[in-house]
Amino acid sequence: MRCMFADLIRRLTAPEPERLPDPDARLALAALLVRIARTDGEYSDVEIDRIDRVLAQRHGMSPFEAAALRRDAEQVESEAPDTVRFTRAIKEAVDFDDRMQVIEALWDIVLADGVRDEEENALLRLVAPMLGLNDRDSNLARQRVEARRG
Repeated sequence: MRCMFADLIRRLTAPEPERLPDPDARLALAALLVRIARTDGEYSDVEIDRIDRVLAQRHGMSPFEAAALRRDAEQVESEAPDTVRFTRAIKEAVDFDDRMQVIEALWDIVLADGVRDEEENALLRLVAPMLGLNDRDSNLARQRVEARRG
């Protein structure tokens, strides 16, 4: 399993990353969700639950499958390079529509614990452009997430 993660990270950080097959793209995007949740130094049960729900909804998975993907993503995230290289690699390897959904998912994770931590806000301001999205796209994504939460 460790070899599979190392191979994914190697492919993501290659000078010219190729489009990832769907299972690898799912894993890379899930790892980015984990990274945003860990940014403030707290990786709470609320955030873990939210990641599992986002993954289940996004990919039509059972709760068990989503939790397994998240656990794998935790491992990938811990081995992934700095956020800048990791996120740029995801941009090159994942379609635009998926990246738009990812920014919504990232906001969902940031807002999961009810606190918009400054480190999380700063990371999202950094990540959105690296995913090929502008501040307006990110703000609209945040507003959609807040509207769904009520």
